[in-house]
Amino acid sequence: MLFAGISRNRRFSPNHTGNDRAVFELVAAHLRGMGHQVNEYGEEECLKGVGERYIFTMAREPQVVRMLQALENDGARVINSGYGIENCYRSNMTRLLNEGGVPVPENITVNTREPAAANFLNLSPCWIKRGDFHAIHREDVSFARNADEGCAILAEFDSRGIETAVLSKHIAGDLVKFYGIRGTDFFFHFYPEEFQHSKFGNEAINGKTERYPFRINELKSISAQAADVLNIDIYGGDAIIAPDESIYLIDMNDFPSFAPCRESAAPVIAQRILGTNLRLIFKTATS
Repeated sequence: MLFAGISRNRRFSPNHTGNDRAVFELVAAHLRGMGHQVNEYGEEECLKGVGERYIFTMAREPQVVRMLQALENDGARVINSGYGIENCYRSNMTRLLNEGGVPVPENITVNTREPAAANFLNLSPCWIKRGDFHAIHREDVSFARNADEGCAILAEFDSRGIETAVLSKHIAGDLVKFYGIRGTDFFFHFYPEEFQHSKFGNEAINGKTERYPFRINELKSISAQAADVLNIDIYGGDAIIAPDESIYLIDMNDFPSFAPCRESAAPVIAQRILGTNLRLIFKTATS
């Protein structure tokens, strides 16, 4: 099979450029090792489209995502789906997780030009996250202790041209990061300090990890539920384990770096990419 592999532009890999590139190259190497051809492209190289019908992608540039969606509409197989990537834009993700019944902190989406203090009445302290996209800069995910801080953060978002923001109630507890691959048994979770794995250091706000007990299978089930809701095959995310063992999902990412476990994850990702496309070929041949 002939695959197009689209790597991630470095501006969408804040503090993780090397890790994102490493997992991409490792997945491509496993596909080649199984006898398949992979043509590699950067996001900027494929703005006019690609000719391959089987594509795996880490792209996030909105123009590239729209191109991927058009290819899917024309019958190409794309993992992660361009529609799934768009679903992971913050406001889209928040709405879909709310509608899908995934356990998430109380939240609202607001217009940054209307930083009303009333928005914070039931949510303070809270996290304020840009609604239009993923976090690219440190300030794109900010912590507000009260309404005054929250309104100031929203005003700063507005000054940068960010029109919407998600306010998400802060949940005290342990932060746990995880990676999963849809349709497989692969699941890896860890506490950030175990691997010094952080984009912007916001984990420190949660304080010392207490290692509250929780059911790993429950976390795995919640993450798989979220992946189904968002329509992403290769994913990672963050969850909060509260002192009462409740689990709250606070983030999901399409095709993350798998940095602490990429050697074991890459062959499973390659098998997922290959297996999904082989099922599509078989279905087409027998229909």
